[in-house]
Amino acid sequence: MAIIDTIKQQISENPILIYMKGSPNAPQCGFSMRASQALMQCGQRFAYVDILSNPEIRAELPKYANWPTFPQLWVNGELVGGCDIVIEMFESGELKTLIDEAAAQSGEEAKGE
Repeated sequence: MAIIDTIKQQISENPILIYMKGSPNAPQCGFSMRASQALMQCGQRFAYVDILSNPEIRAELPKYANWPTFPQLWVNGELVGGCDIVIEMFESGELKTLIDEAAAQSGEEAKGE
């Protein structure tokens, strides 16, 4: 499968997906750490792809997304943005609303939390 097809599949199969350096519990850059922490504080399950262990995705995703940097948050197949946008949305409350709606639509709401 071509790497662009892999990216499209990841985005379509995961309603809440962050492409980042490292993992949410072991981020490998400050921007990825801040964005993933904001996402975790929303309280819903989400998927992530570590671009450091996926160099092909790291090379191709910026072209596909027309967004040059990481992290990249995708919700319901749409690019939300990078760290600054995620943090701004988190601080305004928009991020939690967006994440809760995406989780509800996909049936992935956090249970009993």
